[in-house]
Amino acid sequence: MEIDSIFSISNPQAFEKKALEIFQFQYQQNSVYHQFCELIKCNPSKVDRLEKIPFLPIEFFKTHQIVSSAKKTEQIFTSSGTTGSVTSKHYVSDISVYEKSFRTAFYHFYGAIEDYVVLALLPSYLERSGSSLIYMAQDFIESSKHPESGFYLNELDELAKKLIRLDAEGKKILLIGVSFGLLDLIEKHQFHLKNTIVMETGGMKGRRKEMIRKELHEHLANGFGVKKIHSEYGMTELLSQAYSKGNGIFSCPPQMKILIRDPEDPLTLLGEQKNGGINIIDLANVNSCSFIATQDLGKKIGPNRFEILGRFDHSDVRGCNLMAL
Repeated sequence: MEIDSIFSISNPQAFEKKALEIFQFQYQQNSVYHQFCELIKCNPSKVDRLEKIPFLPIEFFKTHQIVSSAKKTEQIFTSSGTTGSVTSKHYVSDISVYEKSFRTAFYHFYGAIEDYVVLALLPSYLERSGSSLIYMAQDFIESSKHPESGFYLNELDELAKKLIRLDAEGKKILLIGVSFGLLDLIEKHQFHLKNTIVMETGGMKGRRKEMIRKELHEHLANGFGVKKIHSEYGMTELLSQAYSKGNGIFSCPPQMKILIRDPEDPLTLLGEQKNGGINIIDLANVNSCSFIATQDLGKKIGPNRFEILGRFDHSDVRGCNLMAL
């Protein structure tokens, strides 16, 4: 499987061609996905359009090793969860694919990471091992090559002083943080930021009462003195991320696409502006599974834009961006 072509897709036709190629590859190489396709009576020879590709329920990452490669695992990413809960595991056989995926996605939406001071307020992720978000943030911090980039756990006063000073100096800053950490920060300090992107990664992690996205973003925008709050949408089972530059509307990088399935009939897809389950095509997941049916609810706003509306009932709380609108 030629990897570089995944990151040079420039139109829907090229995306569909590559997705169909990866489907056939994973049908043959991924034993769990192969069995799933057989159980739903999918004939691979008849899968000739994007909409015919089966999506593996994301729960399989909790109970099975989802791999499409015979290569030795280089990294195992694990999801966050409550004590005693079963977590997802993503067995990554080529970590360079993940690195290329998040680097090209960030550049696609925000430009060169070297232009930013990266301040990462990710306490719940730093307190455990196996976080794909920490791996990405660490790479951003190192790639920024700025001596004041770094992680913060509970050092809110130190972070506030640095943030205020760097912003006043006119430095471009990326402040990426879990929701409860950002709320803790603005409760202790008031900001009037001019040169900072504030990006929340979702999730209260049981530290605070969940808030609807609009309420959270209004609160954060007021506290940081910015017009918009940005968001990152990713998860353990993916190697790509979508980003929102405000108003909770996410856009996908070229290697990622969202489809919406009927909540009553998971094999039926819905059109734009229809609420349903989110299916994700992540071509960067070439060595695991690129076609995942998540437990998130959402709707497509346009060809490559979508909204998160919440989660299916009785789903466990996850580490990705899951707040209801």
